[in-house]
Amino acid sequence: MFAARPVSMHLITRICKIASIYITVFTNWSTTLEKRIVVRVVIQRVKSASVRVGERVTGSIGQGLLIFLGIALDDNSEDIDWLSRRVTQIRAFNDDRGLLNRSLIEVEGESLVVSQFTLYGNLRKGNRPSFNRAAPPESAIPLYESFVKTLSEIMEKPVATGEFGAMMEVEAINDGPVTLIIDSREKGF
Repeated sequence: MFAARPVSMHLITRICKIASIYITVFTNWSTTLEKRIVVRVVIQRVKSASVRVGERVTGSIGQGLLIFLGIALDDNSEDIDWLSRRVTQIRAFNDDRGLLNRSLIEVEGESLVVSQFTLYGNLRKGNRPSFNRAAPPESAIPLYESFVKTLSEIMEKPVATGEFGAMMEVEAINDGPVTLIIDSREKGF
């Protein structure tokens, strides 16, 4: 049998300090991850796409990009500007050799932007998604409109849209398929 040995206060203090450092590092790391999650888009290369609210078609395009746009709590106009420029420069279209070497601008494609707060769905606490990281409408709508306006200016043509906050039906004929996800805080990715 082993005899229980008394534990010194020094040892208890050291264990508490190590645990405190671990908790501090983990908390800072988690906080940093939360702050990195910002404007998010899912883009799909399409042959055509449309969105309707009820019986009304609010936007439709031919060849181009279907862009699902999610806006988080701490997004700003700088994120929106970067993202709108990035979307038009992505080489998501085939060249003559079948390689992804042409941008939306180069193929003179169209774009359809659909607001989608569910891109910030969080399933950490169960099976029902929480959308607590998505920006509320009063801050998301101006950023959504800014994204559409900037995209239109870059493309030098109108941008088709859904209707912010509405229940929408989206139809798309994917081309490829080519689907990409971009987060504005992962600019180096």
